[in-house]
Amino acid sequence: MNDIVLDVRNLRVEFPTRRGVLTAVDDISLQIRRGEILGVVGESGAGKSMTGMSILGLLEPPGRIAAGSIHLSGDRIDNLDDRAMQSVRGRRIGAIFQDPLTSLNPLFRIGDQLTETILLHTRLTKAQARERAMDLMREVGIPAVEERIDNYPHQFSGGMRQRIVIALALCAEPELIVADEPTTALDVSIQAQITALLKRLCRERGTAVMLVTHDMGVIAETADRVAVMYAGRLAEVGRVDDVVRRPQHPYTAGLMGSIPSLRKDVAELRMIPGSMPRLDAIPAGCAFNPRCTHSGPRCHQEIPRIGVEQSGAACWLQTQGDVA
Repeated sequence: MNDIVLDVRNLRVEFPTRRGVLTAVDDISLQIRRGEILGVVGESGAGKSMTGMSILGLLEPPGRIAAGSIHLSGDRIDNLDDRAMQSVRGRRIGAIFQDPLTSLNPLFRIGDQLTETILLHTRLTKAQARERAMDLMREVGIPAVEERIDNYPHQFSGGMRQRIVIALALCAEPELIVADEPTTALDVSIQAQITALLKRLCRERGTAVMLVTHDMGVIAETADRVAVMYAGRLAEVGRVDDVVRRPQHPYTAGLMGSIPSLRKDVAELRMIPGSMPRLDAIPAGCAFNPRCTHSGPRCHQEIPRIGVEQSGAACWLQTQGDVA
């Protein structure tokens, strides 16, 4: 248990509205170990980013953590006030977001932004912090560091800016990195470079990574384990190879069927009928039942959950064999 960096237990996130309380994340439990990449995947609106924002302490009001707990290396962090959470965020938890320009100030040089972050979270001198900033830039693959450290964000390409954001996330050598759609805005070749960089840094530094994405292909190439979310709940959790090759939940099987194959020709990709339910219209029982061709009476009445071992599928049909 000592190597568990992130331990999320029965997390529920709610948004009070005039028409009632909307549940965006419903009873989520996750664990990430040191040096492990957990991919969190699902359609838009599944609750992936909301889970990540809860861990970072960045929920927008009126959003709130209504139940459950979040532990970082054994320390509970979901009940910290804003000031205490600021000291955790950046120093113990790093963040990588979809658009690097939201993390970089366009008015300041890259070197100044890296150096300021290092000085904020360490006891290094300004000269030492600048040297460390240059080392981080080299580590993430920025060429000609001595010249480029004094450039502004607009002087870098999108892929290079994302590398700078990864360097920012690593400034204080955090225990955990939450990467929210870090490759979505990049072209395919740059995506591969960024995911390879995340994997290498995770292995070399022993950092735990929560990789949030809607792209099952990125998950298959990058993550060690995967958590599939649907309508704010966990649909399936397991090792990547197991989930990709032998999906147990009909929703996971549908996601896998939407990935093109290089090994065989298909006339058209499979698609999942229907769409994700609105938060104010989540059906009774399994939230996926209106779109599931395998659903039975129990699926419309009882909510399936993943067991305490935190692996397997939240599906009443999984005992009947592979649903793929």
